[in-house]
Amino acid sequence: MENQPYINQLFIGKPKTMGDPNAKKLMDKEWTSGIFKEPIHYPVMLGKEGLTGDGQADLKNHGGPEKAVLAYAAIHYEKWQSELNNDQIVAGAMGENFSIVGLDEFNVCIGDIYEVGEALVQVSQPRQPCWKPARRFKILDFALRIQKSGRTGWYFRVIKEGIVKEQDKIKLIERPYPEWTIASCNEVMHEKRDDKEAAAKLAACIHLAANWKETLAKRLKGESKSIESRVYGPNI
Repeated sequence: MENQPYINQLFIGKPKTMGDPNAKKLMDKEWTSGIFKEPIHYPVMLGKEGLTGDGQADLKNHGGPEKAVLAYAAIHYEKWQSELNNDQIVAGAMGENFSIVGLDEFNVCIGDIYEVGEALVQVSQPRQPCWKPARRFKILDFALRIQKSGRTGWYFRVIKEGIVKEQDKIKLIERPYPEWTIASCNEVMHEKRDDKEAAAKLAACIHLAANWKETLAKRLKGESKSIESRVYGPNI
């Protein structure tokens, strides 16, 4: 099939500690993150917890079976470079594992199952951007920009483990929720915070990750919480 989506680049990396613990500016202080990924050009095992050789620093909010792989559309980087006048924001900059050509937030849906190399992966949730891309590029409101742009990326859980490599085709096997694109989920979570009917419908999606269901359930009870700690964290 022509124009079939594929992995443009693969990225892995272990957590790194950066910055200066004695810095006066908050954005320059010491911090540890797994966002610094490097491209790999060899086949790698994709297991239930992610790619061999990959790792996360904040295991409460990153990693685990529901966030085994972070995927990001390669096409987004041209827009970021233009909007932010920064040519350093290139593929891998968001900490993704799969830089993908041919898929984005408008044509990927919750519950989608894809065959990638020997593996089968399933879309579990959109990414909710945190303060770490902001710290990396010294752009205080970067997480909010990512969120508002809709160019968030998404996570895969692993249904079947196997070897994957760059240039592997990404073949759609099953699509149980065509109405719940990543873009639609982002809209409910971030733009329609008062729409309880939409929240209830999304929360009922069987294949949506548990943490998203929990957030939506709290919203339905009127227990919504501020996003400031997520998007700004220790940067302010």
